Amino acid sequence: MRVKALRVGSEVSGLHVGHSNVRRYFPRNVKEIELQLDHLRIECGLAPDFWHSVPEIHDPRLRLWLESKNHAEKACRASIPFVMVPSGEHSFKLETVARKEEHRTRYSASFAAEARFF
Repeated sequence: MRVKALRVGSEVSGLHVGHSNVRRYFPRNVKEIELQLDHLRIECGLAPDFWHSVPEIHDPRLRLWLESKNHAEKACRASIPFVMVPSGEHSFKLETVARKEEHRTRYSASFAAEARFF
């Protein structure tokens, strides 16, 4: 599922999951989930309004991890995309999403490097 880093001003404050993802992946009886952030596993509590009006996850460790992944884009005010991949019961792996521009740049650089050998 696609999710976005939440920004309050220039600071990352949590993860916006979205109403449709909440309905699809989060049963109402679940009070906390496990997130795998690279090599780190954390448990995050879900607020009572998570299922109604605020489909967001807030945790200090999550915030620090999101900031570490987004340090290059701190000046950008756009939401940064991530994916949450189910990895067990009430467990998800959080991963970054490569942007199209980065993909083109990487492809162009590798293509240029290969072109030198022909």
